[in-house]
Amino acid sequence: MRIFFLSILVSSFYIMGNCDLASDSSKLVIAGGSLTEIVYDLKEEEKLIAVDVTSNYPLDAKSLPSIGYVRALSTEGLLSLSPSLILGENDMGPPLVLDQLKLVGVDIRIIPEDHSVGGIIDKVNCVSKILGTGSNKKNRLKEKLDENINLLKKSQKKIFSKDTSVMLILNLQGTSPIVAGVATSGDGFIKLLGAKNVMDDFEGWKPVSTESILEKNPDFIIVTKRGMSSFTDEKAFGQHPSLRLTDAAKEQNILAIDGMSMLGFGPRTIETAVTVSKKLIN
Repeated sequence: MRIFFLSILVSSFYIMGNCDLASDSSKLVIAGGSLTEIVYDLKEEEKLIAVDVTSNYPLDAKSLPSIGYVRALSTEGLLSLSPSLILGENDMGPPLVLDQLKLVGVDIRIIPEDHSVGGIIDKVNCVSKILGTGSNKKNRLKEKLDENINLLKKSQKKIFSKDTSVMLILNLQGTSPIVAGVATSGDGFIKLLGAKNVMDDFEGWKPVSTESILEKNPDFIIVTKRGMSSFTDEKAFGQHPSLRLTDAAKEQNILAIDGMSMLGFGPRTIETAVTVSKKLIN
């Protein structure tokens, strides 16, 4: 399985992937939904004072003050919270804001992103080390992860043996679906399933033509729930002109999945992959 890394340019003031114990994590701010999810799974949520808008799970997180979007943060807004520690996903920014925060002494940690099971485990381990999470809390989460990983491994073998092909749609841009190419979280999720990404001839998220979709003709189509929000259900979505002649649409093999649970690459992504894999097998 190929592994892809996404990164942003950060200043020399801080190091991507610094997992050393924080000197003070009592006033924690998070920029990135997967990290918020991990903090709650580690039972460290009492340290949270604010989160970004992608932190919509669990529901309790939505009641915390918001710092805005992970890629468009404000120096003034963050400093007004007097955080002792900021944890961010790898697309946290803009870089100028991070530089300004570090210059005034804020401890900022950017957690690397790798769209694989190993990457999720590394992310969990890094956060737990930074926060100084006790062994009991870590072990409870590890047991939960191990159980889901074992289930996923079994389904991966079955899906791989059937050479199941998948196209993953983020949303619609006009009449064209925005589809996951390689080096995306969508591609990573398809690989977690043990399936083949039919759109493996380009990188990134891109609009694709009806002709290209028909040529690739996926066995299954996965779409984010937000991406099909203007349709009544998966069957109606499958009647979209660019999709209706595919085998996936004809067989009603279209799955609408919550985008963050699928593409966030926190612990929920593994759980979601287990659930989706059962539908691919059946």
